Amino acid sequence: MIKKGSLTRELVFIIVALVAGTILLCYGLNATLIERYYITNKQNTLLEGFEIIDEASASGKLNTPSFDVIFDNLCANGNINVLIINSNQTIIRSSANDAHSMLMEFMNILFNANQKNSVVLKQQNNYNILRQRDIRLNSEYLVLYGSLQNGNLVLMRSALASIRESADISNRFLAIVGSIAVVISTIITFFVSKGITNPIRELSVISEKMTKLDFDAKYVRSRIRKNEIDELGEHVNHLSDTLETTISELKSANIALQRDIEEKIQIDEMRQEFLSNISHELKTPLAVISGYAEGLAECVNDDPESRNYYCEVILDETEKMTQMVRQLLSLNQLESGQEMLQMQRFNLTELIQGVIEKVSILLEQYGCVLVFSDNEPLYVWADEFKIEEVLTNYITNAIYHAKNEKRIQIFYTKKEMCVRVHVFNTGDLIPEEALTEIWTKFYKVDKARTREYGGTGIGLSIVKAIMQSHKQEFGVINRENGVEFWFEMDSSQNSSL
Repeated sequence: MIKKGSLTRELVFIIVALVAGTILLCYGLNATLIERYYITNKQNTLLEGFEIIDEASASGKLNTPSFDVIFDNLCANGNINVLIINSNQTIIRSSANDAHSMLMEFMNILFNANQKNSVVLKQQNNYNILRQRDIRLNSEYLVLYGSLQNGNLVLMRSALASIRESADISNRFLAIVGSIAVVISTIITFFVSKGITNPIRELSVISEKMTKLDFDAKYVRSRIRKNEIDELGEHVNHLSDTLETTISELKSANIALQRDIEEKIQIDEMRQEFLSNISHELKTPLAVISGYAEGLAECVNDDPESRNYYCEVILDETEKMTQMVRQLLSLNQLESGQEMLQMQRFNLTELIQGVIEKVSILLEQYGCVLVFSDNEPLYVWADEFKIEEVLTNYITNAIYHAKNEKRIQIFYTKKEMCVRVHVFNTGDLIPEEALTEIWTKFYKVDKARTREYGGTGIGLSIVKAIMQSHKQEFGVINRENGVEFWFEMDSSQNSSL
């Protein structure tokens, strides 16, 4: 498993490591080479001083007041002790307080008395440079001795202890400055890296949200000047917008495709269901017609009364098939949306009274009593022809199924923005499992009774299609002693209009 790291920590570690490594390298080089460098530099200083003294002696300015200043600066600035003597070992000039001790040391050098404590660093015709240890003082010196152009001898000496001290001071200073530099570089690198890693972290969060199809998060530039990370953030924003648009289009296309597929499946199922139902429903009347037609053709009963009966049965079955086809065509137009509603304002009370008059013969035939006591005008908005068809289906259905008292009652309930029409008939209740199925095409609760009065099982399916086209509620309720069908329509605020 790969552990999650921090880019900030990595940047701080890398930069601090580089700074610390550079400082350690400088410290190591300084500790090993600075003393050698100082010694080389001191050799050059001694040699330059020798040349100045040699030139002054050649020009006769060695004891002049103007050379006194030069001599003092040479000794003080270079931390050099100088001794000049003639061939008689008489001290001509000296910068040391103990000139005699220095003269003795000079003699030892000239006569190689302490050669074992000396190392020759450079040897020329007129001078030599030595690295010498003073056993008496337990100190080490850099010594130059030689002869001047006027025949005098010169001895120049500088203590190496000061060089070592300078090197140690330099190393300590470098260590202190390096430690401070590491601390400061760590702090600066941390804050600078934050300025780099925070936008990257923000982009990482945005990209993670994009993988979860969340495109609301956007990169916002925090700097005045734009850099490569800001350009990357702008590209990520553009990518997010493009992905969101593309995915939305794909989803819309997918939904449309699924809808088309579902619609095609539904159409195929409806077609198969229609063919199955229509073939089943037409099979019985066709068989009846075929049987009675064969009887007429074979003159089974030759008397006029029997022939008239056979013809009446054939005509009755033909009328049932005609009614079924007409209802199926009407239902198909409603479900497919081909038949447009003709919305208008009309008097519902008047419409109900008209339907009652049309079915009056049927009421008398089945011995039913219909009660409708509302006489005041009630105006509603709907397709009057379609609502008449709904009422006719409800009332005829109530007539066919009325039992016991054979009482049918029509009434309506006013609501705030609509009116609910109720059609109740006494009789047997509808089984609970059939309450939702009765709106399905060709569904019959009692097939024998439906066949008896010539029902097709399509009437309530037409009611369902009409009410759905009006976008209104409808339904059926089992009451204590009968069944109540109902539907709703938009009503006018002022019925007098």
